[in-house]
Amino acid sequence: MQPDQNAIIEVRGLTKTLRSGSTQVDILKGIDFQIPPRQFAVIMGPSGSGKSTLLGLLAGLDTPTGGTVSIDGEEISRYSEDALSRIRAAKLGFVFQSYQLIPTLTALENVLLPHELHAKDDGRPRAEALLSSVGLADRMHHYPVQLSGGEQQRVALARAFMLRPPVILADEPTGNLDSATGARVMELLLDLNRSEGTTLVLVTHDPTLAELAERKILLRDGRVASDELIHRDGVIA
Repeated sequence: MQPDQNAIIEVRGLTKTLRSGSTQVDILKGIDFQIPPRQFAVIMGPSGSGKSTLLGLLAGLDTPTGGTVSIDGEEISRYSEDALSRIRAAKLGFVFQSYQLIPTLTALENVLLPHELHAKDDGRPRAEALLSSVGLADRMHHYPVQLSGGEQQRVALARAFMLRPPVILADEPTGNLDSATGARVMELLLDLNRSEGTTLVLVTHDPTLAELAERKILLRDGRVASDELIHRDGVIA
């Protein structure tokens, strides 16, 4: 069956099983959903429900035991590592809980890194514009150790959008931040998401973040327990 061209992310019958000797652990047990372009969806669930495993499969960082994952019309589940690297460079941006900045590079150099690895034109103007958009115009030449946690995560946001990916995947992006700083980072992430026209999929355990989303996918015991479209005033579908 061909991927749905109207969905930028499509998951069909996705399973993930881990084995250790005679022990088998079924982490994902047949996940199905589609996400259209530009939607902001959160994936929630209790610890051990499979949230981070699912995000890793969407990112092509792991291989499913069964089922398929399609990103922007390409079914990536059995792609080679070279092909997955191309997909990640062209179509996916990542925001991690732990920032994942390179300590020996400045903020500007960290943002420029994806561009230098995968593009040939001059990326400096865009990197500077992105850092300015997240309030770091005066911190571009600082190293991560010289930046607060909130500032480091803002650098990570700018880096995620550097190559204009159609999809941003975020794993607990405010998990290491205090509530006020986390709220500011989320505000900036959503501002960037709207201005860049991307699709945002965010894994979180925070119900406050879920209230900001257009859609909430709840996992429980490796399955989709509920899948709701959300309006600011409540559930609309």
